[in-house]
Amino acid sequence: MYNAKFNELRANLEKVIVGKQTEIETVLAALLAGGHVLLEDVPGTGKTVLAKALSRSLGVNFARVQFTPDLLPSDIIGMNLYNPKEVEFRLKKGPVFTNILLADEINRATPRTQSALLESMEEEQVSIDGISYKLDAPYFVIATQNPIETQGTFPLPEAQLDRFLIRMSLGYPGEDETINVLLGNGGNPILNDLKVVMNKDALIQAMQFARNIHISYDLVKYITELIQATRKHPQVSLGVSVRGGLALLNVAKSRAAINGRNFVTPDDIQYLAPFVFLHRMLFRGGLRSNDHNILDEIIASVPVPVENWEGL
Repeated sequence: MYNAKFNELRANLEKVIVGKQTEIETVLAALLAGGHVLLEDVPGTGKTVLAKALSRSLGVNFARVQFTPDLLPSDIIGMNLYNPKEVEFRLKKGPVFTNILLADEINRATPRTQSALLESMEEEQVSIDGISYKLDAPYFVIATQNPIETQGTFPLPEAQLDRFLIRMSLGYPGEDETINVLLGNGGNPILNDLKVVMNKDALIQAMQFARNIHISYDLVKYITELIQATRKHPQVSLGVSVRGGLALLNVAKSRAAINGRNFVTPDDIQYLAPFVFLHRMLFRGGLRSNDHNILDEIIASVPVPVENWEGL
């Protein structure tokens, strides 16, 4: 039932983000898992277009915040303003009160402002002057940062990186795809023509459906062995936490649902592990790394279950 809707949604996004089928699928898996996405890319790879296309395809509210060094927490979550005419304070909601939030160049804001997103990403609520306000479901943050340009930026602390279910890159399109975009067959020219293919209620139901996807005990044990292996590797100073393992389990369920399966396979776990694990790991020397080599070694060192992963 949901597989047809997922295919429609994926096809809608592929109209504007040309040649990025697997990347689109990964973003959708994070959305269905109730997580958030950090996109690390140079400018001009379609990050903003992807966020806008997703909101239009779902018919949900969208907000974009350009993070800069002078941005304040109240610019994101909002504040109470005094109205002298009515002699009372009124809440002015910030852009965080939306369904899909694009936090553009998040590492250009100060740590204090970055942390304003922490509560919303973890609890789906914000606190203003001691009062908590629940955010409407679904709430999905797509944050971006330029991995090349570091001058005038503030690296995200581990606590905030851990709030992102996955970290990934869209990358440049291939030659044929670039020609199509230049000819107007993708990107902004198509964006305005997108139709709603899955409304908010259907998306929430699909998220619930994805949570109930079956994962066998063998694969749960496999994920556990993977996170244990990240902690034992000699070149890793900080391995993956239990929360990282839970993140991989949930997004693997969502990938299975998108592909029309009611069970998780080892391929789901192996494909998604780099997106979930790498930004949660520290390597010797105290550096984070996008290099897949060490993680590839870790994955190769853990035996893959070959029986009963369908639970049949």
